[in-house]
Amino acid sequence: MYCHAGADLRDNSAPICVFRIDSQNKPQATLFMSSYSVRHATPRDAKAIAEIHVATWQAAYKDLMPEEYLSKISVEKRLAYWREAIEFSEPQLLVATDGDEIVGFVGFDRSRDAGTKSTVGEIWAMYVAPAHWGKGAGLSLWDGAREGLKEEGCTQVTLWVLLHNERALRFYEHAAGFKREMPSLKTVAFGSAKLEEIRLKRAVD
Repeated sequence: MYCHAGADLRDNSAPICVFRIDSQNKPQATLFMSSYSVRHATPRDAKAIAEIHVATWQAAYKDLMPEEYLSKISVEKRLAYWREAIEFSEPQLLVATDGDEIVGFVGFDRSRDAGTKSTVGEIWAMYVAPAHWGKGAGLSLWDGAREGLKEEGCTQVTLWVLLHNERALRFYEHAAGFKREMPSLKTVAFGSAKLEEIRLKRAVD
């Protein structure tokens, strides 16, 4: 790991630039002081991470995935997964906090895509509780993950996003500086629905 467990990875007094969407569906930048801190996840964080994971999927994907599929996603199943991830640091996991409350998390490590170089990292997952969307928690998590990937020797980072997940694409492209790799489109099954995912990429620095 790239810093001592439990240490803050960013100065929570640092200014954050957040992109919001105006009435004409255009991103508008807003600069403000972030109240979020980012630290390594610990075993006691697993339940909060699982709860955020499920709540965010059900809110963000309600118009993209079948209701039947989303209703079967349970905190219990996610809890087992994230407990193991924290125990074995696969992926490495950070949480964003607002005071004592965990409001989001990011998992990152080497890229899982076949044929990629060892210097290519990947954001495996990043989710922020819906009540904290558009307030800077996502950028705080991205900053922490980028620092971790740099310490791991990664020079590039990728992630996969549903092609029609417009909120996520706006964040990663406009706020975090990722670019789409159009030839990377793939189809993934989510219950009875088959949806397209696209890979995004940028330099770590």
